[in-house]
Formats: sequence, C-alpha cells, structure tokens
Amino acid sequence: MHSFGYRANALLTFSLTILALMCAMASLSDNLNSPSPTASVQILNVNRFQKKSSGDDEVGLTLDISADLQSLFTWNTKQVFAFLAAEYSTPKNSINQVSLWDGIIPAKEDAKFSIKTKNKYRFIDQGSNLRGRDFNMTLHWHVMPKTGKMFADKLVLPGFRLPESYR
Repeated sequence: MHSFGYRANALLTFSLTILALMCAMASLSDNLNSPSPTASVQILNVNRFQKKSSGDDEVGLTLDISADLQSLFTWNTKQVFAFLAAEYSTPKNSINQVSLWDGIIPAKEDAKFSIKTKNKYRFIDQGSNLRGRDFNMTLHWHVMPKTGKMFADKLVLPGFRLPESYR
C-alpha cells in the first residue's frame, strides 16, 4: 500500500504534466492564426521644424493614426504593444528609426482605433539631415501571449517627406 506522500506526489506530477501539455497546445494553436492588420497614417501638420543650438534637426508633427489590429488577438493574447516609428536613411547611417508614438492595447475591443495626436517622443536627427528627407512611417507591434513566445511584426507605410526649409 502506498503512503499519503507517494499518492500526493503522483497526483502533483500528473497535474503538472497535464498543465504543461495544455500550455504547449495553446502556444502551438497561435501558429494557426494568420493576422491581417491594417493601418494608415497622415501628417496633419508640421508644428515645428528647427535646427537646435547643438546642430541637430528637430521636428514636431501632428499625426492622424488609424489602425485595425483586431486580427492580432486570439484567445491566447494578453495584450499588444504597438508603436509608430519614422524610418529614414542618411549618408552616415543606413537606417535611422525614431519612435513617434506608442500604446498598449489590452483587449480586442480597443484594437480598432483612430487618434489625432502630436508625436509623443521628440523627432530629432543627430545632424542636419532632415530637410527635404523622404521617410517611411512604420507601425510595429508585439503580441504578448498568455502562454508561449512573443510574436512581432510591422507594417511599412511609405511616401512621407519633410519640408525643404526650417519653420
């Protein structure tokens, strides 16, 4: 006859094995989801475009950001972190990435949004490289699951250009 300790150990081991198996199945089921998020960004106004005393260019923008990220949510999604970045190249750096806005989306109901906002973070280039510069707006997202590995992707929105002169 087995003692209470042996029976408790067997029950605990069995329960943890079943829990691990369920977590693995939940993580694998996310691979069946094929998200198709959409987004659009418009620059409503260039509020500020100046050369700072340090010689760096600084830009202040008013943005209209619309996105539908609902397809990123599954039953295993805890939240989605999204951020909008301006991406451009200069002679010194092949890729420059400046974050302009970010947000945490806690539920599927909040994943379809349209906001008008000023850039949350300063758009500064180390040098005088922004006048007349073409750049892309890129919406990045990181899906944080309840169990399993994080998933990240992006949507590139090309066709933006800064003014030729300071304001």
